Amino acid sequence: MKIGKGFEDRYLTDDEVRDILNAGLAQADSVRTLDGKQVLVIVPDSTRTAPIPLMFRLFTEVLQHRVAKLDFLVALGTHLHMSEGALNRHLGVTAEERWNTYRSVGVFNHQWDDPTTFATIGVIPRAEIEAITDGMLSMEVPVTINKRVLEADLVIVCGPVFPHEVVGFSGGTKYFFPGVSGPEVINFTHWLGALITSMEVIGRADTKVRDVIDRAVAFVATPKLFCNMVVTHHGMAGLFVGDYKDAWLDAVDLSSKLHVRYVDRTYKRVLSVMPELYDDIWTAAKGMYKVEPVIEDDGEVIIYAPHIDEISYTHGSVLDRIGYHVRDYFVKQWDQFSSEPWGVLAHSTHLRGVGTYDAHSGQERPRIKVTLATGISRERCEQVALGYLDPASIDFDAWRDREDEGILLIPRAGEQLYRVRGDK
Repeated sequence: MKIGKGFEDRYLTDDEVRDILNAGLAQADSVRTLDGKQVLVIVPDSTRTAPIPLMFRLFTEVLQHRVAKLDFLVALGTHLHMSEGALNRHLGVTAEERWNTYRSVGVFNHQWDDPTTFATIGVIPRAEIEAITDGMLSMEVPVTINKRVLEADLVIVCGPVFPHEVVGFSGGTKYFFPGVSGPEVINFTHWLGALITSMEVIGRADTKVRDVIDRAVAFVATPKLFCNMVVTHHGMAGLFVGDYKDAWLDAVDLSSKLHVRYVDRTYKRVLSVMPELYDDIWTAAKGMYKVEPVIEDDGEVIIYAPHIDEISYTHGSVLDRIGYHVRDYFVKQWDQFSSEPWGVLAHSTHLRGVGTYDAHSGQERPRIKVTLATGISRERCEQVALGYLDPASIDFDAWRDREDEGILLIPRAGEQLYRVRGDK
């Protein structure tokens, strides 16, 4: 079952979005009545471009007075919890509307840092992990998830699809793992992605990381409906509603056309200007991930974000301790780092990019330089092994229209993947 439409040259109207959503919910209703049931809608947090206010209004319009309980759960993964004010802005409602018009609608952060949030629903056996990863990793992986998923009669996943550094493309089952999951699958899948490297994973639909996530979701018995959006900051270009794989693949196909820019050359310097939806380097690192494939050896990526003054609100202390390094820095010193959170190790390697590490000499050679032009001090940048540049020193005029010289300015970085034409 899938219903939807998408365009490369225009955006859906609100009426078209409403019609697609209504048709998708009607098909789900024909399979299992929604009347008197408990429905949970999983949505992204504010670090993803998506018309959440529109979708919140449409879901509540259709479901609020039909179902016994309608709840929204923000798929934080391990991102910073959203305040009540931030949640209201995210949903496009006032505090008065939230507690009057929508008083029966529950809105919850995923409490990823509270162990009582989770239930264990299965274990992926060692043999399956070895098969899925082609022997890269050999271990059992416990599968834990937010209990609200298990308490619902229907879970609706409503989120955008973009090229993604860990899983290939976001959306679909990723909203369960890592979106509302416990730490085991989060850490495992992120480290698996790091071992493969972002350069190999990003912008690919069929990945080993996605296979592990899909296997974990097989333990979730609750019926599911997926609303996959393809969006830019100008609007929603596509909406595909239905069962997981078919609807998600349609969204991936459109995302690969709208969110991937093919260029004819590599660049020696890139200035990634990060929008304010990224509020720390943990999230703004997408300014590196999305351009790494087009940076030449010994080139440089500058992440420009004067509004950012924190490495990570949730994992900053770990990153201060381990720093940013290439994959082999950790792999070849695994006894020293294996007890650190694997998801944080993965983020470290993704931002630092591909490179080498010689365990005998202790010499690390990242392929490219990563520099922060943010509100983070020179001392802290150096502490975590990143470059520093005073953001006030950047002259944007000096960066414009210099692609022929190998200089690239990206005014709104983070969601569009850059790839050299002809790369597979």
